[in-house]
Amino acid sequence: MTVTDPRAPGAYLDHAATTPMSSAALEAYVAEASRTGNASSLHSAGRSARRTVEESRETVAAALDARPSEVIFTGGGTESDNLAVKGIFWGRRTQDSRRRRVLISAVEHHAVLDPAFWLAGHAGAEITLLDVDDEGRIDLDALKAELANAPEEIALVSVMWANNEVGTVQPIREVVRLAHQQGIPVHTDAIQAVGQVEVGFAASGVDALTVTGHKLGGPVGVGALLARRDLPLEAVSHGGGQERGVRSGTLDGAAIAAFAVALQDAVTHRAERAERLAALRDALVDGVRAVVPDAVLRGPDPAATTSSGGPARLPANAHFTFPGAEGDSLLYLLDSAGVQASTGSACQAGVPQPSHVLLAMGVDEADARGALRFSLGATSTRDDVDRLLEALPQVADRARAAGLVSTRPLTGGAA
Repeated sequence: MTVTDPRAPGAYLDHAATTPMSSAALEAYVAEASRTGNASSLHSAGRSARRTVEESRETVAAALDARPSEVIFTGGGTESDNLAVKGIFWGRRTQDSRRRRVLISAVEHHAVLDPAFWLAGHAGAEITLLDVDDEGRIDLDALKAELANAPEEIALVSVMWANNEVGTVQPIREVVRLAHQQGIPVHTDAIQAVGQVEVGFAASGVDALTVTGHKLGGPVGVGALLARRDLPLEAVSHGGGQERGVRSGTLDGAAIAAFAVALQDAVTHRAERAERLAALRDALVDGVRAVVPDAVLRGPDPAATTSSGGPARLPANAHFTFPGAEGDSLLYLLDSAGVQASTGSACQAGVPQPSHVLLAMGVDEADARGALRFSLGATSTRDDVDRLLEALPQVADRARAAGLVSTRPLTGGAA
């Protein structure tokens, strides 16, 4: 697969945020965008657009071990997560008004956390955050205890397949096994996992799964929620009744076609790409530890495996904290040196906040503020890693010096 270069020059190490469109996906997008037709129209142009959508649905289903009828196209990951969390909650609550509890891991993306807490504020939901260990892995004993506590009141469980910040792969099949023993559906946000580790909808047993296009070499603004046909799922948006009546709106045929192409390619070449990226990731980790010895790798050891033998950490993820430095300072200084990365932390109302993921893992607030996430993708090369390692020592020193200045008490002068 060939890809377009990232927009800005330098080393792009933020593929977990978004990755460039592949040439095949871009070609599919342009070809479909040049045609006219609403997939809901009955004339020949509409039927042609519908055929593109349905063929793409079959491609997505085949790539993710699902039935085509289980694929609901959306405008991306956030919409899919909202549809899953709110839609399953309302669907289950309609069946049984006692079902008000929602169990989610404490390290979920805000696209899951925020709709869950919105339900708490607007729909009477009771949210339980499930503990994780110091590597960001869900505590299965804590989950089991919560599931045994009035299971008739639980609407759903949502646990991400792999964490977007520290790369921890979660024991999804164990989560499903425990939840299904109590008859409770499971949603998983698999946005970071698809294309990096093996993801199968049917094989995992999950009831709903989120995936999006722009993490895979597809366009921004398109994704899917995979949902079992018998899953109680209420609509979040209403209108024309498209997508099983739970996601109304005119379908973006061009984006859907490009998404399907990118997803198929990512899954088809997953094993070989993961091997290459893991080797590059390991070189990055070893290099950072060599040039900044007190940097702390967060999340599982790169060599660790899960109980099923798969990687315990995403192959394209490396997440560090740098003692005495602020993540924002590190980010801006690296950017000035031509290296683009991410702090992996939320920024609300212009005020940097320590990552909720790191705090849930037991990292203290001061250390959590010094976080940087480096994430690799199809365009990543050893030159990108070398450019980071060349710039990082001076960047870390300058960021620490800036931190010392900012915490030094003011003396003299009028207030």
